[in-house]
Amino acid sequence: MQEALVHFDVVASYGAGDVSDQKTIDAICMRLSAGIEALSALDAAERESLFGSVWAQMWGMRNRIAHGYLLVQPAIIRSTVERDLPVMIAAVHDALVTLG
Repeated sequence: MQEALVHFDVVASYGAGDVSDQKTIDAICMRLSAGIEALSALDAAERESLFGSVWAQMWGMRNRIAHGYLLVQPAIIRSTVERDLPVMIAAVHDALVTLG
């Protein structure tokens, strides 16, 4: 989980800047994908506890980035950074705090 949090924190820092630049979007996509990939190593029950049914959407985003890179729409990435990323970071952070 710590690895995922590191990737997500980098995504947040990139997302705080100009997200209209394709290089920034590419960097966000790669870090977002890496963070989600790191979470895939968790036990399925633990992922369910953290993200519930949203995990399938997260994994779908990772697959879209990894396997259909040209099909990733910048507007969706921007929306993910603004709306979904804070929730993902909070869930992982809270789990790490609980684990001590």
